[in-house]
Amino acid sequence: MGYAGLELDGQVAVVIGGTSGIGQVIACGLAEAGADVIPTSRRAEQVENTARQIEALGRRSLRVTSDVTDRASLEGLLNAAVKAFGKVDIMVNAAGRTKRVPILETDEKDWNEILETNLTGAMRASQIFGRHMVERRYGRIIHIASLASFVALFEVAAYNASKAGLASLTQTMAVEWAGSGVCVNAIAPGVFRTSLNTQLLEGPRGQEFLVRTPMKRFGKLEELVGSAVFLASKSASFVTGTILAVDGGFLASGVNQ
Repeated sequence: MGYAGLELDGQVAVVIGGTSGIGQVIACGLAEAGADVIPTSRRAEQVENTARQIEALGRRSLRVTSDVTDRASLEGLLNAAVKAFGKVDIMVNAAGRTKRVPILETDEKDWNEILETNLTGAMRASQIFGRHMVERRYGRIIHIASLASFVALFEVAAYNASKAGLASLTQTMAVEWAGSGVCVNAIAPGVFRTSLNTQLLEGPRGQEFLVRTPMKRFGKLEELVGSAVFLASKSASFVTGTILAVDGGFLASGVNQ
């Protein structure tokens, strides 16, 4: 097969949460690798902007908004993709939210909303797109997990629980769909600077992350693209249930000097 197995020509990808941050970079990376890509989120203007970026790369796209907490919107997204392109080969789930608050002060409403987006939303999207893929007997599902899938981050209990659950969900889906040609994996990014965390990383938490990261720097968003392209490709045909850390050595870290 060689490196040709990494090309995504003729593939159709949907990237949920694909109009900002990590999701947007992955959406454009999949397009650069040859896929037609549908980036989707709740905000129409962000969908429009990212779809234009994908079309500027010479790939096809659609403008469809969606919300992982709304099953009907996800079903509409799948139907629009199949109507336009005939299929969906790849689904990336990059939708997520968090809120920093001590456990003793965590409001159940906030807890439920975070789990609803990060964990139940991932299950909901995977049910809808996974059914399509199982019926076609081919598919690639990629979740965006977290360092918090493995270790606790301070004062984000709901986020930690949701991402640990997402790791388990990834493995469970992989096992159930392994005989159906559908591979389910996740990427666990280390610390990457985005519009959502820039202020946080400029404080003490950012310095602690750097001390614990053997490469002594934050990741660059484009450094996630290769992992996503691999897991989305036919080269990953025997890779399922894996949570691939792209973290500069953070999870391997013990004593760094």
